[in-house]
Amino acid sequence: MDRSAGIDWASERHAVCVLEDDGGVLERTVIEHDAGGLSALCARLVALGVERVALERPDGLLVEQLLAAGLVVLAIHPNQVKAARPRFSVAGGKSDGFDAYLLAELARTDAHRFRPLEPDRDETKALRALTRAREDLVATRVGLANQLRAELERFWPGAACVFADVDSPIALAFLERYPSPADARGLGEKRMAGFLARHGYCGRRSSDELIERLRNAPQGTAGELELEARRGVVLALVAALKPLVEEIKRLSSEIAAAVRSHPDGLILLSLFRDPKSTVTAARIVAELGDCRARYPNDAALAADAGMSPVALESGKRKLACFRRACDHRLRDAVATLADASRHHHPWAADIYARARARGCNHPHAIRILGRAWLRVLWRIWQDQVPYDPAQHGGLQRLTATKG
Repeated sequence: MDRSAGIDWASERHAVCVLEDDGGVLERTVIEHDAGGLSALCARLVALGVERVALERPDGLLVEQLLAAGLVVLAIHPNQVKAARPRFSVAGGKSDGFDAYLLAELARTDAHRFRPLEPDRDETKALRALTRAREDLVATRVGLANQLRAELERFWPGAACVFADVDSPIALAFLERYPSPADARGLGEKRMAGFLARHGYCGRRSSDELIERLRNAPQGTAGELELEARRGVVLALVAALKPLVEEIKRLSSEIAAAVRSHPDGLILLSLFRDPKSTVTAARIVAELGDCRARYPNDAALAADAGMSPVALESGKRKLACFRRACDHRLRDAVATLADASRHHHPWAADIYARARARGCNHPHAIRILGRAWLRVLWRIWQDQVPYDPAQHGGLQRLTATKG
């Protein structure tokens, strides 16, 4: 028997379809997303002699249990499933049961086109959980900081520009102590200097410069009641931001320790000059995973990282379009690596400068540089050796050319 199954994943229940090796439907069912349902599903698929299971996501409890049951799991991109629907239905209909059948049929006929999932080691899963949680918290912090800045602009613009970042620890401490113009009425250079000393401010601005910023900003015209209301809003936003900033700092520390102890951590860290770049290196390690066969060449990695364009050709018409279907987290991490490296790495600076000279804007030039870095990254990742500038052919040729 060479049976295949498709599972249309959902949050509460999953539609399942099992096909014979000749394409006939053997079984259709719906299972609940609970301990009993998932266990029964895995046991039933094994009992039916199912060889392959296809679904539209590469991770989660369902995927882990299917892998633990010894089943071959194929993760098929939703865009591929969407493109395959017209093969079986000209009316354009869609249902959970139909999608389960479609996934099972793709697993039966096109299994050679999809790479089976391989479980990552525990260290990689832990690092992925930490980096993605930090990324979500950072997004929340940015949203709250924007809300706080907008609130200050409405009635006290000076407080938003005293410090560089409104969500920095020193800025939050300032707003907690002086949440409205009325609270800062007696604030002068001496009081500001004492405040900065108590909070260990290490910025380059003196207390008189900060006071001048505060006083030179436009003055609000809010009445007494509005002022009190907005003061409460500022305190609420500060109260929400302070623990968030602390948790992000704690997670960053955990990530730094985790990536240095990861088997691939030192390999990726070797690409960065700044020791504080552990978060970006950790994000790349977590998104790459442990399966080297997942990316058989650097072109496959560049496509998944969104650093290579999508070619559209028809007759004499040829276009290169921005790649949207990719791992957005990996793309962001590689872009961060590229943007940071152009400031200190001569080879990266040369590629970026030549791209800008050809008329590329900054994001396009960063993608070109990111594509170049991925050739290096793929090689050292496959060979499991840290980056060595002496072995970097492009860098050595550039150095020799410039003498």
